[in-house]
Amino acid sequence: MRRLINGRSYVSGGARSAVILRPAVGISARESGMAFEGFWWRMMSDSASMEKVSLQNDKGKKENSGAEKERSKENRVVSSYWGVSQPKIIREDGTEWPWNCFMPWETDRADLSIDLTKHHVPKNFIDKVAYRTVKILRVPTDLFFQRRYGCRAMMLETVAAVPGMVGGMLLHLRSLRKFQQSGGWIKALLEEAENERMHLMTMVELVQPKWYERLMVLTVQGIFFNAFFVLYILSPKLAHRIVGYLEEEAIHSYTEFLKDINSGAIKNVPAPAIAIDYWRLPKDATLKDVVTVIRADEAHHRDVNHFASVSITLC
Repeated sequence: MRRLINGRSYVSGGARSAVILRPAVGISARESGMAFEGFWWRMMSDSASMEKVSLQNDKGKKENSGAEKERSKENRVVSSYWGVSQPKIIREDGTEWPWNCFMPWETDRADLSIDLTKHHVPKNFIDKVAYRTVKILRVPTDLFFQRRYGCRAMMLETVAAVPGMVGGMLLHLRSLRKFQQSGGWIKALLEEAENERMHLMTMVELVQPKWYERLMVLTVQGIFFNAFFVLYILSPKLAHRIVGYLEEEAIHSYTEFLKDINSGAIKNVPAPAIAIDYWRLPKDATLKDVVTVIRADEAHHRDVNHFASVSITLC
């Protein structure tokens, strides 16, 4: 576009103008002024309209961006630290699974028909050492807890979950070291440790430990873990036999626990939610039901460890 302004020639193109100044002939000052005013007005109008269009485009982009953000929020999936989406698990009654510490396929069904009276009679020197060791350990436990079976169970479960973990860990290392299968013992012992840990999680819901009981847990667990670790390296047979006799004592303790519940000495409170889901108990289950299934678990651990005593070696 070529325009004459004030005796000079301007060449413009679109919004931006390339300016070429040339002298112009035969145009009056008034005409030049009018031409300049008209040109200035049109340029200002074009600039304002372009700014308006630009603002509208920016506004549209912001609105689209906001809408996309809202849609992304709606479709967002809560992910773990590693970027793996957490599966949404629904229970049979239609409610969402509330636990992260165990999944529905990791729950337990206790065998209530198991023989609770079975006892391994000590036959050799190792058996007798294991049996006498457990009987000696029971003396301070009885003196401290007496008939406070809730606190007693909570304390003992912090110890009972150690042997399976230690045994599974050492057998795992043996399998790696010797390039051999474990015969399923690694998984069996780790499952035992997990089951004992769930006993503890249940008891903590029922019995709130005091500060000195927590301190005792730290002390006893630290001593027992290291002692059992060394013992398992020296003699897995003796280690598992001791655990087998410990489980027999646990069966006795839970039987006494049930007697106090039945007599009314201990209130038969509703079962914790975590126990109902882990053992698949009825919604109206009580403390008595929980202690019954835990006792059955201990009987199963008794049989496993007495059998492991004659089956497992680290050599």
